[in-house]
Amino acid sequence: MSASVTTNALSAPSSSNRSSERMHAAAIAAARRSRGFQRPLGSDNDPLKISEYFGCNTFSFDLMEKKLRAVEVSRLKEYATSGESLPRDLADLVANAVKEWAVSKGATHYCHWFQPQTGATAEKHDSFFSFDSKGGAVERFTGKELIQSEPDASSFPSGGRRSTFEARGYTVWDASSPMFLMQTEQGMTLCIPSLFISYSGEALDQKTPLLKSLSALNRRACEALHLLGHDDVKYCVATAGPEQEYFVVDDSLGALRPDLVLAGRTLLGRNPPRGQQLEDHYFGSIKPRVLSFMMECEQELYKLGVPCKTRHNEVAPNQCEIAPIFEFANVAADHNQLVMEVLKSVGKRHHLTVLFHEKPFAGINGSGKHVNWAIADSNGHNMLEPGDNPSDNIRFLYFLAATIKAIHDHGAMMRMAIASAGNDFRLGANEAPPAIMSVFLGETLDEVLNKLTDGRGGALTERQREINLDLARVPVISRDNTDRNRTSPFAFTGNKFEFRAVGSSASISPSLTFLNAAAADALEVMNAELRRRGGDRPSAEHILALIQETVKATKKIRFEGNGYSNEWHQEAESRGLPNLRTTPEALKVLNQKTTQDMLERLGILGKEESSARYNVFVERYNKIRLIELETLLEMVSTQVLPAVESQISNQAAAVDACTRTLAKTPKAVASRLEGLVGLYGNLVEETSHLQALLGTTASIHDEEILAAKLAGDGMAMMERVRKVSDELELLVDDSLWSLPKYRELLYIL
Repeated sequence: MSASVTTNALSAPSSSNRSSERMHAAAIAAARRSRGFQRPLGSDNDPLKISEYFGCNTFSFDLMEKKLRAVEVSRLKEYATSGESLPRDLADLVANAVKEWAVSKGATHYCHWFQPQTGATAEKHDSFFSFDSKGGAVERFTGKELIQSEPDASSFPSGGRRSTFEARGYTVWDASSPMFLMQTEQGMTLCIPSLFISYSGEALDQKTPLLKSLSALNRRACEALHLLGHDDVKYCVATAGPEQEYFVVDDSLGALRPDLVLAGRTLLGRNPPRGQQLEDHYFGSIKPRVLSFMMECEQELYKLGVPCKTRHNEVAPNQCEIAPIFEFANVAADHNQLVMEVLKSVGKRHHLTVLFHEKPFAGINGSGKHVNWAIADSNGHNMLEPGDNPSDNIRFLYFLAATIKAIHDHGAMMRMAIASAGNDFRLGANEAPPAIMSVFLGETLDEVLNKLTDGRGGALTERQREINLDLARVPVISRDNTDRNRTSPFAFTGNKFEFRAVGSSASISPSLTFLNAAAADALEVMNAELRRRGGDRPSAEHILALIQETVKATKKIRFEGNGYSNEWHQEAESRGLPNLRTTPEALKVLNQKTTQDMLERLGILGKEESSARYNVFVERYNKIRLIELETLLEMVSTQVLPAVESQISNQAAAVDACTRTLAKTPKAVASRLEGLVGLYGNLVEETSHLQALLGTTASIHDEEILAAKLAGDGMAMMERVRKVSDELELLVDDSLWSLPKYRELLYIL
């Protein structure tokens, strides 16, 4: 890193002594005063309660009712849930109302805010500014502009579906998710949550398949409820609540790490003497600087209508979590993207770098995004809530069996749904679930299902709340109060399932899309079989018999033990459960005929769209790995090896001094130099192998072959380089080691 860059990063005089620079960075971090946090004030200058300013920057249906007539809002709600095209007259009314509201709050521009297949969000800003018929300056926004915009589609990943010369793509307003104002120091921008489709209507984004999966789930869940006798249900929707984990580091130190800047994770770095082994971080007191950052994030998110509920320190040093209240799944997906954006932007204001990588520090717990999932109906009932009466309980058992069947039938697809280059480091690392998909129900509920499949009556113990299982009538089941299993990728937690395997950097849209698809497929199969047996009004006996058979047929997916154990991996293999350890292995599931047929039948993704997504995901994996390889090579070549060479020179001089003074070289001194030189030679050799591998990859044009090469040889070489470098870190003088160490990154704030 050049002296000029170092000076800018640290606001310090340039110096060749990197140790002094890091000390100066630490001094700046300690001396910085956190931004003063103050809640929004009312007219009497008293702080407002959260409930008084929550959603103040969102154009919600409640706000619409103040700007539009009730009949117009009612029409909009119908179109928002039906997915049909919005009439132009209604669109013009909504556009004018939202423009007046946005402009009154200081907005000058609007954008269609969408989720391309990059994992991030995208937006193209247009001004409200226009001219009237007389040439006068006015603010104008039409229904046509609200409904649709046209960004360049060729610049986004499409898996080969869009050629460079075929640039046309469309963003289409998603009326089911509220528009919002994104605020910066210079003003406001109206953001319109949107879909992103090609000229021919193919999905180019993450949101379109999610909405289609919700539609597919809605139809099958409503059909199931009608078969169960709940005729008053009008619609069903998946609900979600993602728990977002992340790390924060001081940005002065982060700027001196090329790997954090370019790859989002440390490619080198020796574990410090103190990591997380004292177990004093989880739920520990939050550092004042981090707490101030968290509070400002929450303030911004509350304005945007994001229902933040929980904040706390996580297990690792400088690791945190923010969690929301449940929402409709599509809104939750939008809000989680906002959470990540706000954490990043507010972090910069507090001179913090926010890391969402699943494993930014080796040997330290990584970060996940536990996605809590359930299904709710139009009457506000949760399908996964056991309830207090037989009618509720048979509904619960039916949807529970369908969910277990979904993971049983589509476990490999669910593994594919959370596959990423970063998540490969986290899965199964004694901190996150393994790559084997299984379902955890807990002791109480597991016993309920075992008794159902065994045909046994009687009651469970008092500790298990005496659940009656006389199959002559519908069982009465109290809400499960079992312990939680952190090693399970898909665990029941009382009235919802927690998809614990989702990575912290990922958009939750794909995981929700494929989970909804799996559940819809399972319900479709069960509904058809139930109708075959009992017609449109099957009896309780018909329903319980199907539940019993489904639970019995899917038992191999249920696992109550330790997912980290070697025994589970062996048992899972004997059960025939897939164990897809790497992302390239897992992604192939999306290219399989059975997966594509199912997604097409449900109307979620056409076969061409599925193949295109497979290509996008594989290409993205390869790009990430190549960036890591090249960054590692650069760091070793320009920072680590020069530091080691300087250390060798210094130690050689010390050996010469000893020889001149004592007439011989002490054995320990000579041995230390020999060990250092030996490791130096090893690192040079491993680096040359890395260089050769990069040269080889340039000639591999098949993305699938390249992915396998990088996942195999590439990852192995990177690990060998890191191992030698981390050994040398302990032997090189601190003043020569230019990279901020783990003890600084994890403990200086």
